[in-house]
Amino acid sequence: MVANDTSQIFFGTDGWRGIIADDFTFANVCRVTRSIAHYLETAYSKAQPVLVAYDTRFLADQFAQTAAEVLAEAGWTVKLAERDCPTPAIAYSAKSLNSAGALMFTASHNPAVYCGIKYIPDYAGPATSNITDAIVAQLNRASTHSPSSDRANQISTFDPKPDYLQFLYTLLDVERIRKANLKVKYDALFSTSRGYLDVALNHCGCHIETFHMQRDVLFGGGIPEPKGKQLAGLVKAVQQDKASLGVATDGDSDRFGIVDDQGNILTPNTILLLLTRHLIEHKGKTGAIARTVATTHLLDNLALKYGLELYETPVGFKHIGEKMRTANVLIGGEESGGLSITGHIPEKDGVLAALLVVEAIAYASKPLSQLVEEAIAYAGGPRYEHRLDFRLSNSHKAALMNTFSENPPTDIAGIKVRQTGRKDGIKLYLEDNSWVLLRPSGTEPLMRVYLETDDLEKQISIAAHLEREVRQILSLAEGKTRKPT
Repeated sequence: MVANDTSQIFFGTDGWRGIIADDFTFANVCRVTRSIAHYLETAYSKAQPVLVAYDTRFLADQFAQTAAEVLAEAGWTVKLAERDCPTPAIAYSAKSLNSAGALMFTASHNPAVYCGIKYIPDYAGPATSNITDAIVAQLNRASTHSPSSDRANQISTFDPKPDYLQFLYTLLDVERIRKANLKVKYDALFSTSRGYLDVALNHCGCHIETFHMQRDVLFGGGIPEPKGKQLAGLVKAVQQDKASLGVATDGDSDRFGIVDDQGNILTPNTILLLLTRHLIEHKGKTGAIARTVATTHLLDNLALKYGLELYETPVGFKHIGEKMRTANVLIGGEESGGLSITGHIPEKDGVLAALLVVEAIAYASKPLSQLVEEAIAYAGGPRYEHRLDFRLSNSHKAALMNTFSENPPTDIAGIKVRQTGRKDGIKLYLEDNSWVLLRPSGTEPLMRVYLETDDLEKQISIAAHLEREVRQILSLAEGKTRKPT
């Protein structure tokens, strides 16, 4: 048993994450699992199983086994995934198996030194704040001792893949994709989507080439995030073989990366525009559009053109998921690479996103690069987006947010601020319809500054202005806290 200190256990936008062997330890996993078990007793019957799953990172399978034993010790029947699996797959199982929810051990796109745990309720989406607050409230009372092994008969293994993939096929026009005869490059990035996305692409008749299909707890020395330099090999493969597109996912497969036929890495914002048009114009779907405060406002333009309602939520797919459970949402997404659609579970799904892009190409019989160009133009673009990341301590993050909250700027790079929003972080709406968002990360020691504008030079100017402003505020804060010699 360890000291009863829970100060390092914090549930952010998508569960608790920590550094392996620092704060993410077996003792703390026992503590958090017991806190979850206490919540389960208030919300479910022990006739319902609890599911446990994990991603490919170091010790994730052993953390999952420990959690399963803790739950069994508490009297729950546990179904443990037989191998690493995507978050959306275990989320779907949480609903389809009439469970008491699922524990997923993953740190998503974070570096290999991190692990994490999130609780997914039976509705198959991220736990809302009232649920995670109830879990956190029990942490100080929860024991850290190792579980007993006398309830091993209450733990069984299962494979979530067959039912999950069959469900995905019901959301797709598989025959149309087969007729398109597409050439697809797929980079698993050592993630949980291997054995899932490649199987689905083969089922849909695509000609695929795969990369990085083995488990590597160090993710090849990179990070399991499908963007930038992580996709360099995929870009090269698409260009060399003149493929229709390239697809990838993050570590737990709830985020996507897409490369078009020209070798361009497409932003998640662009994919949201593309798939919104695809769902409406090709598949006749309707409903609202839900986006986070950090996601492109071109979606607002599409909502206006199609006569749809637009919902803006705080950052974190749990807010998108909650909206999808209470309203008819056609598509919900975030700039960081998460999306879901009407008829699917209220959880982001990188496997489905990749398959939908394949389907959009099959319907249109046009190159992906052309579809992207048409979608952006129809939405009133292009728009130029950028994100600045500042690695800061909690005190520096607080100083920065306090300054912008109490004394927001009247202009940014010479463009007047017409409105300040506080739905999540500080959002500055500029008079030319550009916008800036300052928001501290809920899972990492980062302050993120997002911006979107209608001109590349303006984007560069706004970014430079913000960087100077942030550095100046931090310098002043450092001077105030520095003790005189």
